[in-house]
Amino acid sequence: METPVFEEIDPASDCDCPGCAHWRRLLPRSAPHRPFAHPAARRALALAAMTSAALGAGQIAPAVAAVHAPLRPGVPAGDEPGTPQGGTAPLHGPAGTPVKPSDAAKTPGITREEIIRRAQRWVDAKVPYSMTSYWSDGYRQDCSGYVSMAWSLPQNEWTGSLHTFGVRIAKAELQPGDMLLFHNQDNPQNGSHVVLFGGWSDHTRTSYIAYESTSPHARRAVTPYAYWSNSARYVPYRYKGVVETPPATPPETPPVTPPETPPQTPSVPPADAQQGDKRAPAPHAGPGQPASHGVPGYPGRAMFRPGANNPYITQLGRQLVKKGFGRHYPNGPGPRWGEADRRGVEAFQRTQGWRGGAADGFPGPETWRRLFS
Repeated sequence: METPVFEEIDPASDCDCPGCAHWRRLLPRSAPHRPFAHPAARRALALAAMTSAALGAGQIAPAVAAVHAPLRPGVPAGDEPGTPQGGTAPLHGPAGTPVKPSDAAKTPGITREEIIRRAQRWVDAKVPYSMTSYWSDGYRQDCSGYVSMAWSLPQNEWTGSLHTFGVRIAKAELQPGDMLLFHNQDNPQNGSHVVLFGGWSDHTRTSYIAYESTSPHARRAVTPYAYWSNSARYVPYRYKGVVETPPATPPETPPVTPPETPPQTPSVPPADAQQGDKRAPAPHAGPGQPASHGVPGYPGRAMFRPGANNPYITQLGRQLVKKGFGRHYPNGPGPRWGEADRRGVEAFQRTQGWRGGAADGFPGPETWRRLFS
């Protein structure tokens, strides 16, 4: 029997699938001959034919197909994480220094606010999706690398390992910075995906703000719970290293005791009555609202962190509505800090000419002063 002749075909240089990456490493370069079929699949079929010839005409070796995440019917365009992912890897790319096994299991402490801030950086930079490229901070530019970055993990994890850094929780317990994870154990490259939970988008809790790395780049978008597809297979997890802050509550106002008024001599009027009170009245802070950072009524940043629930958030929301920045509220402002509050504050800050970190949607003393002036 004559030995079959097999042609050498290079995979397309812009394909990042695991099959193409594998054959690019193992086989020499040569010119393509046929314009059809996936290049990695042609390599696999050629390999299968060689194996079949070696085993004999009566034995057929199964062909190895290149792995791609399939398209999912019924999912709106642009909402599909139709890309595979890489495995565990050190920071700063494949040439980086691997972390020690003891370090790989560490869960560095981080606040929810910092998790969301880190996730937003990639959204602002529109970091392109890639399972083989690494961003300047050393994290892989796929869905699992994105969550590894937001949680500040010591290395790039994947959907098969991220759950070891979290604790499984219920839907009702979700808070900003938690993750929704789907890992397909039977075929990890088929549908496996992970997103960060950024907060409920409305009171019905049927949709939420998702931070994710997906083609073409990292994004933040309103997403149906739990995801566009395979919704029932997504599991919520809370990062073990998250630093929880106690619920913010308004400070108690001590009872006011009126000062004792010394008896006045009828023939001698008080000094203010003689010269007139020329002092400017202090701005009204409202009942129970202290002065902070020199701004009457500003309660401090701790009152407006993700997950906070207090009357100051309601007061802020009503003032946003009054000033014309309440279009993000589906049913009006409430006492729980949410995405509608943040977006309203951000819109107001931008009208002040602020950009970048100055317009982050979290009210500081200057934002409060201008909003209530």
